[in-house]
Amino acid sequence: QVRLVESGGGLVQAGGSLRLSCAAPGRYAMGWFRQAPGKEREFVATISWPGGTTYYADSVKGRFTISRDNARNTVYLQMNSLKPEDTAVYYCAARRGIVTVTALEYEYWGQGTQVTVSS
Repeated sequence: QVRLVESGGGLVQAGGSLRLSCAAPGRYAMGWFRQAPGKEREFVATISWPGGTTYYADSVKGRFTISRDNARNTVYLQMNSLKPEDTAVYYCAARRGIVTVTALEYEYWGQGTQVTVSS
């Protein structure tokens, strides 16, 4: 059983930055998703194992960066220039195989970490 644990969420003003972390197993493609109140879970970013391929949602491209430190079994989501519309619970997810932007194709999920961006 793979257990994922996110950390790093919090309250930040618009324009600020946060870095989320997820304790991640080796040899899994990892993704970050988010879910705002009343909305469906949406794709944010994904990174392959061992890290040569990344994809981003258009809404975060140029502002967010996904990376992984395989020696520490950790995946990061660096979030810069945050906007109020980035407010959501952020989840990390893991899957064997190639990267995908589809939430249903991820096998394991963390409990989520709240990110709140004030205007």
